[in-house]
Amino acid sequence: MRYRLLGRSGLRVSQLCLGAMTFGDGWGWGADKETSRAIFDVFAQAGGNFIDTAYVYTDGTSEQYIGEFIASDRDHFVVGTKYSSSLDGDISKAGNSRKNMMRSVELSLRRLKTDYIDLLWLHTWDGTTPIEEILRGFDDLVRSGKVHYVGISDTAAWRISRGCAIADFYGWAPIVAVQLAYNLVARSAERDLLPMARELGLGVTAWSPLAGGILSGKYTSGGSSVGGRLEASRLKPRELEIATVLGEAASELGCSPSQLGLAWLLDNPAFADAIPIVGARSADQMHENLGCLDLTVPAAVRDRLADVSAIELGFPHELLASEINARFTLTGPTSPLIR
Repeated sequence: MRYRLLGRSGLRVSQLCLGAMTFGDGWGWGADKETSRAIFDVFAQAGGNFIDTAYVYTDGTSEQYIGEFIASDRDHFVVGTKYSSSLDGDISKAGNSRKNMMRSVELSLRRLKTDYIDLLWLHTWDGTTPIEEILRGFDDLVRSGKVHYVGISDTAAWRISRGCAIADFYGWAPIVAVQLAYNLVARSAERDLLPMARELGLGVTAWSPLAGGILSGKYTSGGSSVGGRLEASRLKPRELEIATVLGEAASELGCSPSQLGLAWLLDNPAFADAIPIVGARSADQMHENLGCLDLTVPAAVRDRLADVSAIELGFPHELLASEINARFTLTGPTSPLIR
C-alpha cells in the first residue's frame, strides 16, 4: 500500500479507502460483526489506514463497529464520516443545517468512541441550507478540535468551488476533498468535478468504483449462476459492453475484472490521485480487491477501456476543445498582436 496527501492538506491517507457501508447487517445485505472485523483486518494488515463511513450507514452500526476496530490504535487510522441524512425521517434531524451538523457529529463521536473525527463530509447537498452556514459550522468544529478536516460529497462542482472561495476569503477551515461517483461505467465526473478538483487542489475519493458490481464480472462471467445471467439482462447495453470488454482484458492480463477496474481508477489520466472507496462483504473479496495494487495496466488495455467507456463531454467542453474554437481564439488574424 502506498500513501497520498489528501488534497492541499498534510493528511496522509492510503491509496485505497475502506468503504464501511457493508459493516452491519441491519439493512439486510451487509456483513455481521465477525465478518466486518475480518474485512477490516485484511485492509489494515495490507497497510490501509483510510476508512469511510457515515452517520446513517446500517442505522449507525457501521460507526459502532469501526469505533471498536480502531480502538487499539486510534491515532493510526484516518476516519471519515458523513452527515446530512436522517435515520427516522424527522425533519429536524436531516439536511445540511448547522443544527443537524452538530447533532450528527456528537452522535458519531459517541458511536466511534473517539474525541475527534479526522474528516467530516457533507453527505449530499440538500438544496436549502446556505453554503455560508455549512462552512461556518465546519470551521467551528475544526476550531473546537472535534473535526480535523472537511470535505463535500455528491454536490455540483459550481457549488463546491464557490464554497472553496468563500472559505478562503473568510479564513475558515478549507474544503480539502470531494467525494463522487466514478468508475468505467460512470465517467460524468470528468466533465466538471474532476477538472475542478485538479484546479483547486482537492483530494478525490470515488465511491462505487466497481459500479455496484457491474464491473466485478458477476454479470458477464458466463458461469453456472443462472441468477447472474438473468441479472445481466437488466443491464443497459452500454454497461454490458463495458463490463464485457473489461472482463476480456482482465482475462488476458491474468487478473480479475474487479482488480483491473480498480487499477484503472488508481492511475487514471483524468485524475491520477483519485482514491477508490473499496467495500466488501467478505475477507476473501477484500483480498481480491487489494490485488489491484500489484497490477500495472498496459497502455493498450487502458486505451481499449477508455474507448469503450468514453462519454460525450458536451457543451462547453467540446466547443472549447474544437478546431474551430482554436482557430478563432488562438490563431485568428489578431493573434500575432498578443504578447
